[in-house]
This record gives sequence, C-alpha cells and structure tokens, in this order.
Amino acid sequence: MRFLSITLLAVLTFSISASAQKYYSEDGSVVFKSKVPLHNFEGSSQNLVGLINLDEAILDFYLDLETLDTGNGKRDKDMRSTLKTDDYPFAEFYGILDSSFDINNPDPQPATAKGTFQIHGEKQEVEIEGTLQLTEDGLLLKAGWILNLDDYKIKPPRLLLIKVDEKQEIEIETLLTPYTEDQ
Repeated sequence: MRFLSITLLAVLTFSISASAQKYYSEDGSVVFKSKVPLHNFEGSSQNLVGLINLDEAILDFYLDLETLDTGNGKRDKDMRSTLKTDDYPFAEFYGILDSSFDINNPDPQPATAKGTFQIHGEKQEVEIEGTLQLTEDGLLLKAGWILNLDDYKIKPPRLLLIKVDEKQEIEIETLLTPYTEDQ
C-alpha cells in the first residue's frame, strides 16, 4: 500500500510540474511601427494568442490581423487590404526556444527563438530575440524584430510618390499563465 501511495504521489507531482512548464495567453500585446516620409505611425492589438512549452522548448503564437488598429479607419482599411486579411486572416510564429531558460532565476533572461513566421500566405525562417522572466503571475515574454514586407510579398501601400517603408518594427509583450488542459 505504501508503494502505491508513493507511486501515486510521484505521478501527481510529475503531472503538476509538467503542466506548470506550459504557459498560455490570449491577450498579449503586439505593436508595429511604420514610417512614411515625414510621418511615423503605429498599430497595435491586444489579442496575441500564444503558448510556450518549456519542457519541449516550443513556442506557438498567432494574431488575428483584423484586430490591428492604427487609430485611423481609412489606414486600417488600407492595411487590411494590403495584407489581404480576407484570404490570410492570421500572422503566426511557430518555433523553438534556442536558448536556455533557468526557471529558478527570477530576473529577465535573454531568449532566442528560431522558427517560421507566416503572414500574407508566405513563410520565412526567422530568429527573434527577446527576454523571458518568470514572475509570480506567470511567464513574461518581451520580444522584437524587423519584418521586411518584401520578404512576404507584401506590396507597401502608397499615395502618389509616398509609400510605406518596407521595414516594419514589431514588438510583442505578453504575460503567459500556467496552462491547464481545459484551456
């Protein structure tokens, strides 16, 4: 009987620690910064969905592009047309955590992810730099990279001779909480 109790305790402990190694969020922040001559603007969304599995070093994030908002209705409409959100409604990153993460260290730790970023029906292998920090509320992720529109066959919108810069600065931040199987 004691052996059964110890085995059951070990299985429960393993299950709890294994599930604690997965973190999930549905309300992460995405900000993109764009430039046109003599003017800069940004768009954002609070609907970044993501999962990080530390045991397997896997990251999976996606964003409904219809949720991006620049604060200007016409610009939003033009952006959705440019991105062809009717045909390609999501941007997604799927990859691996290519750096070590010490779950016992409460400080922000440098993190590198390598994987596939997909937008506008095009996929590119990318490497994204950021930080991970285990807090009392969950796993805080901050990252950023430069997205070149040409790499994804996105033709920057233009008005007469003025066109949007092909390089877009992307920043994400999200607090992922421990994942449970019923999410």
